[in-house]
Amino acid sequence: MKQQRIAILGAGAWGTALAALWEKNGHKIVLWGNNADRVADMQRTRENRAHLPGIKLPTSIGLTTNMADCDDVDLAVFVTPSTAMREIVTRFRDKTGDNDRRVLLSCTKGIEYHTGLRMSQILGEVFPDGPIAVLSGPNLADEVIRELPTATVLACTKSELASQLQAGLGTPRFRVYTGDDLAGIEIGGALKNIFAIAAGAGDGLGLGDNTKAALVTRALAEMVRLGTAMGGKVPTFYGLSGAGDLIATCFSKLSRNRRLGEELARGRSLDEITMSIQTVPEGVPTTKSAFECARRLKVDTPIIDQVHALLHEGRAPAQAMEELLGREPKPERI
Repeated sequence: MKQQRIAILGAGAWGTALAALWEKNGHKIVLWGNNADRVADMQRTRENRAHLPGIKLPTSIGLTTNMADCDDVDLAVFVTPSTAMREIVTRFRDKTGDNDRRVLLSCTKGIEYHTGLRMSQILGEVFPDGPIAVLSGPNLADEVIRELPTATVLACTKSELASQLQAGLGTPRFRVYTGDDLAGIEIGGALKNIFAIAAGAGDGLGLGDNTKAALVTRALAEMVRLGTAMGGKVPTFYGLSGAGDLIATCFSKLSRNRRLGEELARGRSLDEITMSIQTVPEGVPTTKSAFECARRLKVDTPIIDQVHALLHEGRAPAQAMEELLGREPKPERI
């Protein structure tokens, strides 16, 4: 795959890491951010001090708040918060037009509230003619930007483009696999953030590794139940964007969602935590969306239900854990 012109929309940790990764892979990169003060600081210091302090960005990466600078690219990558995806995609279309030759790649992990739509479905509504791809996996931004070995999975609505994207976006330290299940890849990446909050709450309560292992195993079963009801395929949830991402996010000290759960269990409020980390972890809005989807689809989701109660109903972490442990005994089913 020849050098590509890539616009990355979203200058958080993940967008910044992808910009650095793909610039080093020979592509021409423009990184767009919505926060003017943060982008100005990044232009001055060549560093994303809010999310990836200490990592210098090459001067060849364009940094902008002007969406018109993202026009005339081969690949537009959306790494915005899921709650802002529709707004940002619509602004992008209004500024750059509807170019059906440009590939639209979602790297955002979330589900839209009320509609239950995945991020690629939002892209499809705004750009009905454009090829749309998704990328997800156990991809912690702090490790990707430091070029620690990482694997991910990518799928595209035009299957012939998937192998081209694989070749152009993969590196020896960022291994890209291809898949054919856009729904499953996105759902796995979204739901794992909810379960990471539960895992972090267990850490904050000092419940140990036995508890976390049990929680993660049952979380995977819950992911499969809800994920297949939402259109994903079972094997996908046992791959990189399901089990792989679940493991990384539930166990890593770098996981913002796991950290959120841990801090909640230690008595800090949701507002205090989000202010200290300067972002709202995706698990917070995704919990509301997944809880709503589970009710609509009549899927049993005890872990999601308790995380929803913890985040949005004022339930204490210890009470949420006790309610999970106090459920009626039953046969193990995956």
